[in-house]
Amino acid sequence: MKMSRILSFLFVLLTINCAQSQNPFQVSFTTSTRPSKEQLRIDFEDDLGNKGHLPIAIIKGKVDGPVFTIVAGVHGYEYPPIVATQAILREIDMEKLKGTLVIIPIANLGSFFTRTPFINPQDQKNLNNAFPGRADGSITEQIAHFMTSNIIPISEVFLDIHGGDACEDLIPFVCYYNHTEKPEQTALAKKLSENSGFEFVVSYPYTIAETDPAKYTFKQAAQDGKTALSIECGKLGNVQAENVDLIKKGIYNMLATMGMYDNGTGPHPNIVYRNDQTYIRSAVRGIFYSKFKAGDTVRKDEVVGYTTDEFGKTIEEYKSPKDGVILYMLATPPINEDDTVMCISSLNEDEK
Repeated sequence: MKMSRILSFLFVLLTINCAQSQNPFQVSFTTSTRPSKEQLRIDFEDDLGNKGHLPIAIIKGKVDGPVFTIVAGVHGYEYPPIVATQAILREIDMEKLKGTLVIIPIANLGSFFTRTPFINPQDQKNLNNAFPGRADGSITEQIAHFMTSNIIPISEVFLDIHGGDACEDLIPFVCYYNHTEKPEQTALAKKLSENSGFEFVVSYPYTIAETDPAKYTFKQAAQDGKTALSIECGKLGNVQAENVDLIKKGIYNMLATMGMYDNGTGPHPNIVYRNDQTYIRSAVRGIFYSKFKAGDTVRKDEVVGYTTDEFGKTIEEYKSPKDGVILYMLATPPINEDDTVMCISSLNEDEK
């Protein structure tokens, strides 16, 4: 056999082995075809017999450019992010797109189809508390591991979209981690947040070590050195058209900022910055009452709610620990020990 034929044979063999070692997402993502749109389902099954899949769309624009990942439905009862992401999938013109969109429209299908807040009922785990996940873990841990190992590494920007779950009232905001050891990524996350069109721009301190489990979806991306941020928009397990539109506008504004798609409307004219969040938690189980709603301003030591027992006797009272605005709060009567009653947000000028 001539040397050229031997080399050709080895090249083909190497190509086959590489393809076999890649999963369907990697194969689709690395294809050079542009423009293109492909929809995948990555299957999972754990040792308990739980089965499911992760839906992933890969949209490659006509021109090469950044990779922008959008994830919705990490909590399957948060509907406006899911509906908005569906609309983006329909509307994006790949002929006008520069770069690649990787879109996970519903990350937690187990939660979505059973209408279960926060957790996947198959294994009773919260996907937004499971990162980096485990390849040999339960179905939720496997999904987290796949996203950590395959989706985050190829992303330049990682956007995780949430909303108020079935029991939560929430004002729309965009947020990012102030990761001081990753200044370039943090600066871009801040810029994308400011250009998103949202009124409230919220930052959180980044306090974990590189070896600590990130737990949260977009915190894993931040830990892995990506530009990561999150939208919080929608509430009470319902679809509000205005919040769907606001999420879409936020996505288009971010894509415009990245030079990927020309459909942005620009930043909000009066951005409100917040960087100091304090949480009120319940120590009892009972029936919750409050005259306040998300977006209300509260004063330090003001009574913001109370809990009664089954007979109406007050068993716990909640006071605001500081002046601030209610970012989100419990908005339905049932309350359990260690539930988050409210998140009060303010601005610390020294940390701005």
